[in-house]
Amino acid sequence: MSEIRALSYFVAQIDDVQKWQHYAENVLGMMTSRSSDGALYIKMDDRPFRMLVVEGAEDRYLASGWELGGKSAFDAMLRKLDAQGVEYSLADAAFCAQRGVNEAALLEDPAGNRHELTWGYLSDCEPFVSPQGVPCFLTGDMGLGHTVLPAPNFDECAAFYRDVLGFEISDIFNFRPVPDAPATRIHFLHCGNARHHSLAIAEYDVPSKCVHVMVEVDSMTEVGRAHDRRVAHGVPLSATLGQHLNDRMTSFYMKTPSGFDLEYGWGGLQVDWQQHTAFEFTKVSIWGHDFGAGQQEEQ
Repeated sequence: MSEIRALSYFVAQIDDVQKWQHYAENVLGMMTSRSSDGALYIKMDDRPFRMLVVEGAEDRYLASGWELGGKSAFDAMLRKLDAQGVEYSLADAAFCAQRGVNEAALLEDPAGNRHELTWGYLSDCEPFVSPQGVPCFLTGDMGLGHTVLPAPNFDECAAFYRDVLGFEISDIFNFRPVPDAPATRIHFLHCGNARHHSLAIAEYDVPSKCVHVMVEVDSMTEVGRAHDRRVAHGVPLSATLGQHLNDRMTSFYMKTPSGFDLEYGWGGLQVDWQQHTAFEFTKVSIWGHDFGAGQQEEQ
């Protein structure tokens, strides 16, 4: 099992952080705060933040923050990186203060996706109180949710996540738009928690540098309420409501202000990895999840 416990946070960039603040508060139902340098912290549980949005010219996903259990696990990961000749840098005090962590190692995968390996999060002892009345998001030991990253040089990336970061395969989807077309590979990967996958890698690139992130609520009612808020605030739909075959998540997809998608779901599998058997599936969803819906809305 990977020394990485969970996806702790992600960092996004946008030209105007106010767009993310409106989206987070009014659509996602999360709390926000601003730092003195203008960064936006988005809070969805007892942590000070799970999403960090900074200002920049290009709207995109910047980094994934991965949490290790403590100093010893962090140092063991550094030794592993050194042994395998993986380049990384240790973050300075200012960076760690912005992220609210004790230490951070910064590195990139073979596709250029940035990762921040951290230990020791800052606790502000402030409760989560949703401005939209969302009772809770399912986080805790499972982290904020999952992220799906582009990996056009797929074999190199798959080896990196397996051999360097220690992720293991939950299952595999080989996407073929028509039966005889070459397969586009998507691997769903788990780390040191029960969530079906904390990471997936897809064999293509996207301009936003993230395919989607997922957040999970505790009832189907909250998924429906979020969908109503999406409509009320004019947020583009990316995929209709549906239930995935592999992790059983019932969800819909919508655009974030930084251009990547966000899956808002309920009912995802929590897996006993000693009993799990990895498999390949041939259909994304049991029902629903029409990913052409976003294109239809634009027409």
